[in-house]
Amino acid sequence: MIAILAAFIKNTTIMSIRFNNYGEEEVLVSVILPCRNEEAALSLCLAEIKKVLAQENINGEIIVSDSSVDNSARIAEELGVRLVKHDQAGYGLACQQGFAAAKGKYLFLADADGTYDFKEIPRFLAEVSSGNDLVIGNRFAGKMEKGAMPFLNRYLGNPLLSTLFRLFFRLKIIDVQSGMRAITREALDKLDLRTLGMEFATEMMIKAAKAGLKVKEVAINYHKRQGKSKLKRWADGWRHIRFMLLFSPLFLFFLPGLILFSLGALLMFILYIGAFRIFGISFGYHPMFFASLLIISGYQLIIFSFFSKIYAINHLRDQGEMVTKLYRYLTIEKASLAGLIFIALGAIIYGVIFFEWLKTGFGPLSEVKNSIIALTLIVIGLQTIFSSFVLSILGIKEK
Repeated sequence: MIAILAAFIKNTTIMSIRFNNYGEEEVLVSVILPCRNEEAALSLCLAEIKKVLAQENINGEIIVSDSSVDNSARIAEELGVRLVKHDQAGYGLACQQGFAAAKGKYLFLADADGTYDFKEIPRFLAEVSSGNDLVIGNRFAGKMEKGAMPFLNRYLGNPLLSTLFRLFFRLKIIDVQSGMRAITREALDKLDLRTLGMEFATEMMIKAAKAGLKVKEVAINYHKRQGKSKLKRWADGWRHIRFMLLFSPLFLFFLPGLILFSLGALLMFILYIGAFRIFGISFGYHPMFFASLLIISGYQLIIFSFFSKIYAINHLRDQGEMVTKLYRYLTIEKASLAGLIFIALGAIIYGVIFFEWLKTGFGPLSEVKNSIIALTLIVIGLQTIFSSFVLSILGIKEK
């Protein structure tokens, strides 16, 4: 009798049976498979998931988020899993549709192409139930089947993306593009994910890092996919990098802009106070045009960093308290006033040059250095004024 009671308690604990407000049994995990033309592997994936859930007594549901034009949807229906049919291409869109339909406390995500081992589901659930908000698989730390990942992806693409991610967002993840993940419902709600394409995988990790979620990476095995791959190596890789850079304007725009602006200003100052020689070569005022180019370009890159950050904050739900405060202080009126001051300074310099020309009776004039300074000031002033209007447009919040 005691043995029977102990077995009952053990099974009840494993199943984590809970009931919602309607007296229905709560779903512990929703296994979501984004699917587009995966008829070659889908039935095997679904059979393996069902077997794992049954063997481990896990109360879960399986959701196939499908946009296929092959027999994938029919396979899902015949095997009795939940089918979310949206018929729109996009990895992120498929994940979003699956998340929206899911009822589970935990959400498990993996591809339906046979590359992932669904026997890992219990281990991922153990990790998220023990306090981790997000768990991601590391394909490079486990056993990778020969031919499972193309050479360039394995030794260049994925390592480069993960290195950039660690550099930009300070989260030590080795395989940021891994498609096997588990996340709690509460953590998912905090992320407010928006993208619909392949960059969805990167967005989830970026926002997890920025939100301070507890993220854990675990070693997993990776197998050769069944069916034709839909990845576009260079295009998809660039989309991920572009998305990371959008969330990292400090690296993409601000630091390069600050370096260019500083070098230009220093060179301008040195050339203005007098010619100098390097390796016996004498430099006069002509390099001042290059210095002006550096200043103007650098200043524009700094402005672009604010464009990117404000867009990310208001339209991608990025975080940036310092930038938000600065944005509130630097109004269109204040920025325009600063721009007008720069323009006025440049105009005054041109005015002085003009009167000097008048004194010579419109004769020869040697005011190239001052002309370059005036030109630079006026261009910066115009950049400031019109950029403030663009920033104001980007700063308009959506409902």
